[in-house]
Amino acid sequence: MLSLTQIRAAADALQGQFRRTELIHSHFFSEQIGLPLYFKCENLQRSGSFKVRGAFHFMARQPAQRLAAGVVTASAGNHAQGVALSAARLGVAATVVMPENTPLAKMQATRGYGAEVVLHGTVFDDAQEEALRLQHTHDLLYVPPFDHPLIMAGQGTIGLEIIEDLPDVDTLLAPVGGGGLISEVATAIKALRPTVRVIGVEAAAAPAALLSRRQGHIVGLSGAHSLADGIALKRIGEQTFPVIEALVDELVTVNEEQIAQAIVALMEKTRLVVEGAGAVGLAALLHAARPLARGRTVCLLSGGNIDVQTIAQVVDRGLVAAGRYLKIRIELNDAPGALGRLALLLGECRANIYHVSHDRHRLGIPLGRAEVNLELETRGSEHVREILAALAGADYKVVALDAEIVPGQEPGTGC
Repeated sequence: MLSLTQIRAAADALQGQFRRTELIHSHFFSEQIGLPLYFKCENLQRSGSFKVRGAFHFMARQPAQRLAAGVVTASAGNHAQGVALSAARLGVAATVVMPENTPLAKMQATRGYGAEVVLHGTVFDDAQEEALRLQHTHDLLYVPPFDHPLIMAGQGTIGLEIIEDLPDVDTLLAPVGGGGLISEVATAIKALRPTVRVIGVEAAAAPAALLSRRQGHIVGLSGAHSLADGIALKRIGEQTFPVIEALVDELVTVNEEQIAQAIVALMEKTRLVVEGAGAVGLAALLHAARPLARGRTVCLLSGGNIDVQTIAQVVDRGLVAAGRYLKIRIELNDAPGALGRLALLLGECRANIYHVSHDRHRLGIPLGRAEVNLELETRGSEHVREILAALAGADYKVVALDAEIVPGQEPGTGC
C-alpha cells in the first residue's frame, strides 16, 4: 500500500513545479452546515485539477529511454490535461484518448498543451482500451490515471498540504471515481492525524466504490454517465480499492440535481467555478439526510474544467432544483384580458415572468382556448408551492414543468 514516505518524496519532486493550492474558509457554507468548512481549491491548479500532480511525478521518475517514443493515456478530461502539460514541460510527445462525449473545453485545453487527442468510445473504459492498443502498437509509455504508486504518491501531496494548513482538521470529503484521489489523500492524512474522518462521495449514477464495498470485492458497472464526468467510471482501481477499504470511513452518493445545485451554489456564494466531480463533496454536505461531518471540515474541490455550455445547462438545472426557476403550462380562454389577468395574479404572488409564449394553433387545444407557457423567476421551493396553490385557487389548470415539488407535501395557502 501507498506510504507516507512515498508521498513526501513526491512532494519534494513536485516542489516549485505546480501551484500549492489554497485552503479557503467559507463563512457562508460554514453557517449553512453548522461547522467550520474549508475548500481545498485544486480547481485553481494550473491544469484545472489535481491530476497534474500524479502525471508529472510519474513521468519525471521514468528513465529517459522509456519516454523517448512518447506517452499515451486515456482520460475523461482532467488526467488528459495533466499528462499533456507534464509532457510539454518534459519535452515528450503525448497522445490522449478521450471518450467521444468529453466536454469541448477539456478537449481544447488538452490540445492547447500540445497533445494529440483521439476520440474513442462513450465512457472512460472504452477510451482506456484504445489507449492500451496504441501503447502496444507504437511502443508508447502508458500513463495510468490513478492505479499506480507514482501517480498515487503525487496526488497524495494534497493531503500533506491540508495537514500543514489545517493541522486540527476533523473531517475530509473527497470525490471518488477510480479511487485514486481519496486513497492517496487519506493515506497522508490518516498517517499524520489518524482521527480524521474521511468520507468518499460518488455520483449516484456511478457508485462503483460503494457497491464494491457492499459486496466485499471489486464490482464493475454496466454503465456510468453523470454530470460529474470526471468520476463516472465503471470500475474502482485494483490498487486503490484496498486503500479505500482500510482508510475511508464512509462512502456516500449524490444525485444529478444535487450536483448541479452545488455547482451553482459555489459560483454564487464563493465565486469558485468547479466541474461536477469537484462539487460532489459540497453536494453531500448540503443534502445528506443526516450529519456527515464533525468539527473542522475540508471539502476537496478536485477540478474546475467545465465548459461554458455545460455551465449554462447546469445553472438552469440548479435553479429549477432549488425552486428558483419555474416552468408552467396553462390553458386560458382565448379572449381579451385573459393573459393580463394571469399576469396580474402572478405579480401578486411576487413571481417575475422571465419568458412567455402564447399558442392557440397547436393540435389538441380546444377551439376558443389558448395554451400559455411561462418561465418564472422564484425565490425557493416554498414560493413555488405558493404560486401553484394560488393558480389552483383561481381555477387555472396548471402543468408544472421540471418543478422540484416535494411529493406528498401539501402546497401553501397561496399568495
